[in-house]
Order: sequence, then C-alpha cells, then structure tokens
Amino acid sequence: MEKYINAPITEEVIKDLKYGDYVYITGTIYTARDAAHKRIYESMLAGGNPPFDLKNNIVYYLGPSPAKENQIIGSAGPTTSSRMDKYTPLLLDHGIKGMIGKGKRSSLVLESIKKNKAVYFAAVGGAGALLSKCIKKSEVIAYDDLGTEAIRKLEVENLPVIVVIDAEGNNLYETAIQEFVTV
Repeated sequence: MEKYINAPITEEVIKDLKYGDYVYITGTIYTARDAAHKRIYESMLAGGNPPFDLKNNIVYYLGPSPAKENQIIGSAGPTTSSRMDKYTPLLLDHGIKGMIGKGKRSSLVLESIKKNKAVYFAAVGGAGALLSKCIKKSEVIAYDDLGTEAIRKLEVENLPVIVVIDAEGNNLYETAIQEFVTV
C-alpha cells in the first residue's frame, strides 16, 4: 500500500504502517552513520545529551557525497544498517521512531523496534542520485569534523522508502524469503 507521511512521526502514524508499505516521507529527518552513532552513544552513556531531540524523529543512515555547484547535497543513498545495530536500542529507548537504511537488522534491534513501537524503512541502494532530489535543504548540525558523516538536519519532500520492519516486528526480509522459497 502507498502512504504519505510527515516527519517527525507519531505513534498514531507508525501504528498504521505495515511491512511492505511504500511510503513517501515529507518533513524533517536527520542523518547519522557509524561514527556519529558511536559519539551519540558514548555521550549518552556518560550522561550527555544527543545533538538533536530524538523524540519521534527519523534517522537516515546516510553519508552523502559532497554537493556539486548548485546542489543542496550530493548523492544520498543509504548505508548498511547493521553497522548501527550496537547503538540502535539506546536511541530507540530515547525516542527515535524511525530509521532509514538498507539490509537486515539484528534480533536485538528487532526486539527494540517492537518494544519502542518504532519502524525501520529501507531506501533503494544505488539510487542515491535520485534520492538526493527529494532533499530540499541540508544543514550540518553536529560533528562537522566527521565530514560526510557529520549529522545533518534534512528537509525532505516525498522521500521514497519501504517499510521493512513494522512496529509489531513483522519483517519484510523474512516474509519475502519465505514467500519466495514456498513458490
């Protein structure tokens, strides 16, 4: 099913999202990859605050290529999500409600998604140039020293993603395999 949602997202919206849904996101989302996740995680464990309010926000696992002249952002394709799995449960416990990336998640992350009523979206890998056209504004808000892995606040319009794991823990990667194998 095709759905249009606004970010940040609410539990009401998340409750309506089911694995396999095609979703178009409009609004504010944040980028963070491995190095940024590690810093956020270590800071929070030491009693510090994350560099943006996590509550109801969506994190895109993205390290864009540098923007060319007259571009808002360079290629903006997702990175492999499992590299963030160690840090994800803590971020979910503190309010993150959505993640965008590619690839499978660990059982620990799956349980945390269910516990926190969150959602995991996949963006199409290899389509970074096309995805960047959905980004209307990009601003580095933290960890500028990390270069392309700095945390960015993005304004997006109709960013296309697919619900891979919904708030009930239904996992498209698992069901798609089962459906394919039984055909």
